Amino acid sequence: MSLTNEQVAGHTFLRQLYADSYFPDRVLDKGAAILVRLCERIEAQRPADLAALYVLTQAATEEFNLLEAEFEAAGSGIETVAREEIAEGFWFVASAYGFEDADIEELIATRDW
Repeated sequence: MSLTNEQVAGHTFLRQLYADSYFPDRVLDKGAAILVRLCERIEAQRPADLAALYVLTQAATEEFNLLEAEFEAAGSGIETVAREEIAEGFWFVASAYGFEDADIEELIATRDW
């Protein structure tokens, strides 16, 4: 699916992490793909309110929970810098789709990292 929201279509997710060699690109690519799939789900399902958005973002957060093992296997991890950058990605997505009043902690409430 091609993203129709120009703001997210032209965005590089996890940019700060790609600039740090501690985070392996192959794992970051999977993380960025999670955020792109989240955008695709938002465009396909068009959540009507924050509760519906949170269902989608928390499902994507679960995908990041599973990805943490790959970070660790590569000698990396989802630590402070990564947590903040991932959370910022979720906030960017929410605001790009008109949910500026979303609670960032609620967006990623199911996180293990």
